Amino acid sequence: MRITIVGAGFSGSALAIELARNAPGGTEIRLIGMPESFGRGVAYGEARAEHLLNVRANELGIDPDDPGGFAAWLNLGARGENRFMPRLAYGEYLYARLQDAIQETRADFRMTPQEAIAVERHGDGFRITLIDGREVESDIVVLAVGALPPQPLHGVGPRLLVDPAYIGWPWQRSLLGDEAIDRIAPDARVLIVGTGLTMADTVATLQRRRHRGPIVALSRHGLLPQAHAQPPSAPVALPPTVLQALNSGNVRQLLRALRTLMPILPDWRSLIDALRPYLQAYWKTLAHAQRARFLRHLRSHWESVRHRLAPDMHAELQALRDEGRLRIRAGRLLRARLGENGGAEVLIRERGATHATLEHYDVVVRATGLDTDIEHTTHPLVSQLRDAGLICADALGLGLRASPQCEVLDRHGMPVRGLYCAGPLLRGQLWEITAVQELRIAARNLGRQLLRNAQATSPAAVARQG
Repeated sequence: MRITIVGAGFSGSALAIELARNAPGGTEIRLIGMPESFGRGVAYGEARAEHLLNVRANELGIDPDDPGGFAAWLNLGARGENRFMPRLAYGEYLYARLQDAIQETRADFRMTPQEAIAVERHGDGFRITLIDGREVESDIVVLAVGALPPQPLHGVGPRLLVDPAYIGWPWQRSLLGDEAIDRIAPDARVLIVGTGLTMADTVATLQRRRHRGPIVALSRHGLLPQAHAQPPSAPVALPPTVLQALNSGNVRQLLRALRTLMPILPDWRSLIDALRPYLQAYWKTLAHAQRARFLRHLRSHWESVRHRLAPDMHAELQALRDEGRLRIRAGRLLRARLGENGGAEVLIRERGATHATLEHYDVVVRATGLDTDIEHTTHPLVSQLRDAGLICADALGLGLRASPQCEVLDRHGMPVRGLYCAGPLLRGQLWEITAVQELRIAARNLGRQLLRNAQATSPAAVARQG
């Protein structure tokens, strides 16, 4: 059996480790990924020193049975295991665990640090084309490409899109090797579109570079990520009222149950954390209209409390706000164009306002976070699979459609046998599938499923059935 994983970030590496540990001899496992972030992924391999993890070290082990594995690998001890470590350190941990699994496996494990640009049906399996022209054949392919490249902001004019005054991704590297954010002048007036974790990283880097100019961060609701408690909050068990609401398939009923419980809890964070094990099953119970209502009205509020910041990072943002150097605004960017004297002319309508205002910035930075919209993406492989009809978009633009077994569905809604998906592109089916705690469990479950399928279709198994 030949199993190929396309994408060598967290999801792809976690699945590769699971397969390497448990695959029998004779199994061929291939991991394909971008060379610059191979085994680490963009989130951890291309981060900067000032970018912190937004989860405590003792919760980030790649093995679901050993959540403290990352803290142990760093020898943090009891006093340090609750720290929020640099993301670069986590990338090194992931790569080290991948290397350990390769050294111990009985399978034929092959690493291919190349970009995959096409996957096509070939006989009973697949043919994968790499960017250097080579082709790889496989019986099973798992798409683990992670988040997609960010799309241009709506309303940005064509001249501004290609001008240095617009930065579509802060960490995009030029041919000279520097990142887009490095070209922002220290006294520049900066508009950041987005107020989530990507915005926090952008501000952290600007501060590391001793930025002096004013920074405005804009989003629809103007909500910052909340801070983790320090020390961590004690866990709580969900009461029957919340458990019943989770089985209701109704967003409003769950909200009522949570609001009743919130005032009697010492810390709301405990309730959010207690919900997590139930949320994938809850999302599956929601009808399309319920999911759409959640995304329209509650998504921003949920993400601000669910995806929290390290306390030190949150305190730094608050200090900048207190000094007036960072403004958080709720509103919409309606239009942005290249100014006559350079920079950007931006039309913004603040939330609740009836009129828009024309404002001037030296740089506009897109920092709207995770993008999994396959219908409009420029990702070469995902675009090719979509155009070929081998994958189709989730109705709410959250990713691709897949079966409960994570086998992708084609444009006709039929499973594509042997083509699977892992990671954030499954948000349409699961919603909560972007963080380590959920991704590592998903990788284990998919790995075991693939090996069971391989065993069932092996020549010996077929002969026994015959």
